[in-house]
Amino acid sequence: MSPPENPSPAAPAEPSQPPPPAAAAKGKGKKDEKKDDDLSEEDLALKEQLELYVVRAQDADPGVQKLALESMRQEIRSATSSMTSVPKPLKFLRPHFGTLKSYFETMQESELKKYMADILSVLALTMSVEGERESLKYRLLGSEGDIGSWGHEYVRNLAGEIAQEFQKRQDDDLPIDVLMELVQQIVSFHMKHNAEPEAVDLLMEVEDLDLLVEHVDATNYKRACLYLTSSSKFLPAPDDMLALDIAYTIYMKFGDLASALRISLQLEKSTQYVKQVYTATDDLLLKKQFSYLIARHGLAMEIDDEIAADDNDKEVLQEIVNNTKLSEGYLTLARDIEVMEPKSPEDIYKVHLIDGRGASSSLDSARQNLAATFVNAFVNAGFGQDKLMTAPSDSSSSGSSGNWLFKNKEHGKASAAASLGMILLWDTDSGLAQLDKYLHSNDTHVVAGALLGIGIVTCGVKSDCDPAFAILMEYIGKDDSNIRIGAILGLGIAYAGSQKEELKMHLSAVLGDSQSPLEVLVFSAIAMGLVFVGSCNEEIAQSIIFALMERSEAELAEPIIRLLPVALGLLYLGKQDSVEATAEVSKTFDEKIGKYCDVTLMSLAYAGTGNVLKVQKLLGICSQHLEKGETHQGPAVLGIALIAMAEELGAEMAVRSLERLLQYGEQNIRRAVPLALGILCISNPKVNVMDTLSRLSHDADADVSMAAIISLGLIGAGTNNARIAGMLRNLSSYYYKEAAHLFCVRIAQGLVHLGKGLLTLSPYHSDRFLLSPMALGGLVTVLHACLDMKSTILGKYHYILYIIVLAMQPRMLLTVDEDLKPLSVPVRVGQAVDVVGQAGRPKTITGFQTHSTPVLLAAGERAELATEKYIPLTPVLEGFVILKKNPEYHEE
Repeated sequence: MSPPENPSPAAPAEPSQPPPPAAAAKGKGKKDEKKDDDLSEEDLALKEQLELYVVRAQDADPGVQKLALESMRQEIRSATSSMTSVPKPLKFLRPHFGTLKSYFETMQESELKKYMADILSVLALTMSVEGERESLKYRLLGSEGDIGSWGHEYVRNLAGEIAQEFQKRQDDDLPIDVLMELVQQIVSFHMKHNAEPEAVDLLMEVEDLDLLVEHVDATNYKRACLYLTSSSKFLPAPDDMLALDIAYTIYMKFGDLASALRISLQLEKSTQYVKQVYTATDDLLLKKQFSYLIARHGLAMEIDDEIAADDNDKEVLQEIVNNTKLSEGYLTLARDIEVMEPKSPEDIYKVHLIDGRGASSSLDSARQNLAATFVNAFVNAGFGQDKLMTAPSDSSSSGSSGNWLFKNKEHGKASAAASLGMILLWDTDSGLAQLDKYLHSNDTHVVAGALLGIGIVTCGVKSDCDPAFAILMEYIGKDDSNIRIGAILGLGIAYAGSQKEELKMHLSAVLGDSQSPLEVLVFSAIAMGLVFVGSCNEEIAQSIIFALMERSEAELAEPIIRLLPVALGLLYLGKQDSVEATAEVSKTFDEKIGKYCDVTLMSLAYAGTGNVLKVQKLLGICSQHLEKGETHQGPAVLGIALIAMAEELGAEMAVRSLERLLQYGEQNIRRAVPLALGILCISNPKVNVMDTLSRLSHDADADVSMAAIISLGLIGAGTNNARIAGMLRNLSSYYYKEAAHLFCVRIAQGLVHLGKGLLTLSPYHSDRFLLSPMALGGLVTVLHACLDMKSTILGKYHYILYIIVLAMQPRMLLTVDEDLKPLSVPVRVGQAVDVVGQAGRPKTITGFQTHSTPVLLAAGERAELATEKYIPLTPVLEGFVILKKNPEYHEE
């Protein structure tokens, strides 16, 4: 209902002598009489009563006026209404709103006038014209009173009007102090009445989130922070970081340090914030728990005297941060689930289940063996034993490692030797011991593979004596470029995210050397990008830019060159605007690579931010129809997925946009779409995406179908998903004559059974809140290499696939006691429910099953302890969780 513009016709122009209400009613004509007949007697009495108050409120005698306004106020306040209807007094006062407004203008300044303003402000709730903000206008003229007593709806309406008014005053440079006083009142009202999200929204509108810190208390800080952190994904920069910063401050204020730590890992300059969290407590157990989270996130951190004064404590914490316990914990999980038995590639292919034609064609046995090498490495990753590389070498058995190694040709041997590193993943001591024998081989490929293997073994696990650095450094300057690449890539994987200064020196020298072969250059750049991921390091950016500028026409036409812009982008991964200066420079490059570089930089800088404007920009790039030879649309498609993966809603919308691109896009766009879908749902096989990829895996264009096959492996990575495994088996018989396709199918099969189903490739952890930069960096590099499979993964650079090890993490929950020994407790594991802004204490998981730890967590699952016997030291049960006994718990 729109409120009447002018006072009802019955009201005379001069409000000085109003006619009695009866006369007024008569004059209203036939139409209204009918309406009055419909009203019950009570309503009719109320209506007449209110009309009388309206008349009396305009009386000359202040006493009468005051009484009338009092009574009117009582009626309005005591009125109850259902959710859908307007309260009766407001409905009956509607025709008189204009009368009262015009009378108000004539009143003298007095308490009464303020009183009248209060009532008009409430009436304006249902009667004022949209956009007039009358409710707010009269509120500011009225008495400074308790606004909450007029009801929740009124306060919400005011908050909305304040937001509009604030915008307008900002634009016209008017003072806003009066508004801010009102904001204070409203925020404290909302916080007392469980409406934290509304308080946060209002403060965001008036750009004063700091106020929140004063108004939260111990009962509602968790909900306020949950809303802040969840909404930060939808805010533009720099508001997103501001929201997280306020949440961090609030958590610190209430001593919820574990939650504060999760947020500090998201913030810019996270290391200082992390230190603050550590130094805020003296509880060593808590610090151990923090260290587990930091190790999982991949943050390279020195434990110094500020964090732990005692040397023994320092050593214990540094060990956890270095991830030295990871291998042990992972094997505990494997024993518990009883999957220690090594698997051979044949166990994965399951040829006997494929009906009809013999799937094992003798097409290209070296390539088949290479595929088997990768499958074997992926499936037995981290288990320390397999049936090809580590089988005991009896003179009689043919399965000894020496034999398998030489069933591969030339560069295939490199991947075979490196696969040993993957099998012994995270177990540095035995890994380095077993790889050592290959370093003395006469075959350069084997040496190169062993060097890469050393990098893989130490991936994510740091050590005080830095064995990988010591060994690999010797080989960086060798003459043979294979050996150099092995050593350089090994360093990149071993020290990803560590920002190790000594590496910068040595690798920059390789980059700056004009004599370096192109491939050595590219891999040095990639290694630098991985080690300094997200560091915005200008020096390195400069050296990569110079390397790009000095390349000749012929070199710029090489397919491997596309990894140089990726290396540059890795330096700015997720750092948003920091990339702009470098992006400007990239526009001056040779046009062959300039656009490619520009798009790649933008997509990596905004990866994981959910920035809608950038997604639109990339969609714009994809909508152009280009001449032949332009390649920059591939990275644009990947960029859409990288940016949108930040939150569920964006991911769903991106899947829909990618469907459109499939229908209308050019070939080079269609080739990238499957890979984009692969990263959007990595290790999270959603049925609709699975079906799309299954359809594309039979596409007429070979590149599209190969990308779709690899992506089936990516979305099912480490899930043992039976449906995908079935699809891949069928594809292996469908493509049994196509060596390249068959290779892709095998790789995908290896990925689906990654770590026998105990690992995940998802770069997100801690309830999908934290994004690990090194994991994302590894995935991005592999995906960009897959944009041109024929020349990278199907050519001689198949070992690029091993970079994916950066994203491999056990998807486990392992509970440990105060001495960090595994402790089995019952936990409930179910689908996570989003409880942001819900009233009360909603359940956070649904459809749960109860298991004993250690347990596996699938994508989108959450765990909580089933009993109250122990208290976890972190709110998010994932990875290693330390439990301490609950002193208040009594056994039944």
